[in-house]
Amino acid sequence: MANFPTETALHHFDGADGARMAWHGMGPEDGRPVILIHGLFSNAFTNWVRYGHAAKLAAKGRRVIMPDLRAHGDSAKPHDPSGYSEDILADDNLALIEQLGLAPGGYDLGGYSLGGRTTARMLVRGAKPGKALLAGMGLEGLLDLGGRVAFFRKVLEGVGTHPKFSPEWMAEGFLKTTGGDARALLLLLDNFPKIARASLADLAMPILVLTGSEDNDNGSARALAAALPNAGFVEVPGNHMSAVTLPQLGDAIADWF
Repeated sequence: MANFPTETALHHFDGADGARMAWHGMGPEDGRPVILIHGLFSNAFTNWVRYGHAAKLAAKGRRVIMPDLRAHGDSAKPHDPSGYSEDILADDNLALIEQLGLAPGGYDLGGYSLGGRTTARMLVRGAKPGKALLAGMGLEGLLDLGGRVAFFRKVLEGVGTHPKFSPEWMAEGFLKTTGGDARALLLLLDNFPKIARASLADLAMPILVLTGSEDNDNGSARALAAALPNAGFVEVPGNHMSAVTLPQLGDAIADWF
C-alpha cells in the first residue's frame, strides 16, 4: 500500500472541439495551480499519482491539475480522424486553462515525454505560466519526432505480434497496463507538429529540463536546456520508463514548483 495519498477528484472540461475531456485534481482548491501533463500511452494517474509525485506537490499546498490527454485515460478517444486536428493536444490543454480561468503567470505548467512536448507546444502558442517543466524530453523530440512516431506506429499496428522482450513488446506491455486504445492512438500519432528551434529562444519564463540519466529516447535533454534562454537542467536516476517510477523525479518537480 502506498504511504502517500492517491485519491484524486475527477473533473471534466470541453476539449478544443467540444469533446468530453477529463482532469484529475489533488491538493487544496485554493492552492497555486500546477498543470501536469502525462506521456504517450500513459494517463494522469500512472504518470503523476501512482508514484507519489502529485502528493509531494499537494503537500506543499499546490493545487495539482492533471489532465488525461485525448485518446488516453478518462478523456475522449475518438475513432474518427476528424477528432485529431493538428496540434489538438495543445489546443485541448489551452482550452483547459481558459475554462479554469487561470490568468497569465497565475499557474505553472509541465509535462513528461509527450506531456513535455505538449507543454512546449503550448508555450510557443502563447501559454504564460509562471514556471514550466519539460521532463523526459530532449531537443530532437521537439524538432523532429519522425523516428519516435514510426516506432510507436509499429507498436500499435503490430499488437500481439512483437517478439518477447523487444522494445516494441515492452511498449505494448505498458499500453496494456494503462488500457490504451490502439485505434485512437494511431490517429493521434499523425498530429504532432514540429517545433521550430528559433521559437524556443523566445520562451523567457523559467523552465526546468528534467531527465533520467540514462534517458535518450527523445534526444538530448542537455541540448534542449542549452537552446532555452532561461532554463535549468536536472538529472535523476533512471531511463525513460524507470525514472518516472522513482521518488527522485517527484522530489525534483516539487523542488522546482
